[in-house]
Amino acid sequence: MFEIIQAGGFLMLPIILCSIASVAIIAERFWALQTKKIIPKHLVAQIWNWHKKNELTVDSLRALRDGSPLGRVLAAGLVNRHNSRTVMKESIEDAGRHEIHDMERFLNTLGTIAAIAPLLGLLGSVVGLMEVFSTMTSQGVGNPQALGAGISKIMIATAAGLVVAIPALIFYRHFQRRVDELAVSMEQEAIKLVEVMMGERDQLEAKEAKDSKVARVSPEAKK
Repeated sequence: MFEIIQAGGFLMLPIILCSIASVAIIAERFWALQTKKIIPKHLVAQIWNWHKKNELTVDSLRALRDGSPLGRVLAAGLVNRHNSRTVMKESIEDAGRHEIHDMERFLNTLGTIAAIAPLLGLLGSVVGLMEVFSTMTSQGVGNPQALGAGISKIMIATAAGLVVAIPALIFYRHFQRRVDELAVSMEQEAIKLVEVMMGERDQLEAKEAKDSKVARVSPEAKK
């Protein structure tokens, strides 16, 4: 293996560094973008139970923020649960943008690796061609060993660049799609929370308005 790397020339070093970085990013993103880490099950139901038991305290909101990205998004909305529906939605959307940005961490780096790895391989091929032509100029075509070294550098560098770039591009697209799916799921959970919290509030306000109307009409009815 070392002989192959050595035959590929000095540009094999940045290609190898790109491969190490891409493997590290892919492993980290697989670990970080698990559904159970981003969107725990039954979180909205748990919040509703806290609300019914009057347990939505500062400590419970802090635990919610520390638990998951979805928890941080929902906690941002719960802080404004006593305000209007619009304010609650805006706070959720703002927190959601921050969480999506965090979920996209390192993806630009992975996409950059997918773009530059074949270019590094191409550069290695150009360097190899230059060596071949230089050998042909100085020694003619009668030295097959020198020609073979330049040609091997062309093939090895190009192949190494493609070997790094293809998986990096595949996983870059995969993680982009994964983030989009998680963002949609988080949005659905947030909408569910808003409808639950604001729905109950609307019902209470309607009931209070109805009771107030009955109280005003009752004395007149007695007359």
